Amino acid sequence: MLDRDGTLNVDVHYLSDPDDLCLEQHAVAGLKALAGVGFRFVVLTNQSGIARGLLTPALLSDIHARLDAILALENIVIDGYFFCPHGPSDECMCRKPMPGLALEASRTLGFDPSASWMIGDKAADIGLGQAVGAGTVLVRTGKGIVTEAEQSCRPDLVADHLLDAARLILARESS
Repeated sequence: MLDRDGTLNVDVHYLSDPDDLCLEQHAVAGLKALAGVGFRFVVLTNQSGIARGLLTPALLSDIHARLDAILALENIVIDGYFFCPHGPSDECMCRKPMPGLALEASRTLGFDPSASWMIGDKAADIGLGQAVGAGTVLVRTGKGIVTEAEQSCRPDLVADHLLDAARLILARESS
């Protein structure tokens, strides 16, 4: 389970143009390392820009199609994208750190979230992973350095970037 903004792609404030999508350094290498041993990927992302009128679901779909196209060049497949369109004050069950997105993804795609990993750059990502019993990795990309400094969450692992996260997960899985 992967966060999007700040984990897979560079976090630009309310990404609303597919052409502005730029992958985080080492994202492709990290995904390849995990895919090479059978890991599959699902993206779980809060997209309050929809509630704020800055983004439409159709435009979000275009952004995800662009991400898919970029990753397809590297033979990487994202099995699904699950997003929360609500704002922070909407009190929904799908906004991270609530478990709704992970539970919906697991029902739709048929995986056990407690046998999975959640990788992200924010406390909400780690909180979602913990809520469903997944292993958690905080990456120091995006807002990860600030999140780590705030000590607002206690991830299982902390990694410099997605490739480092992959290495740490693979080491943990092999022990």
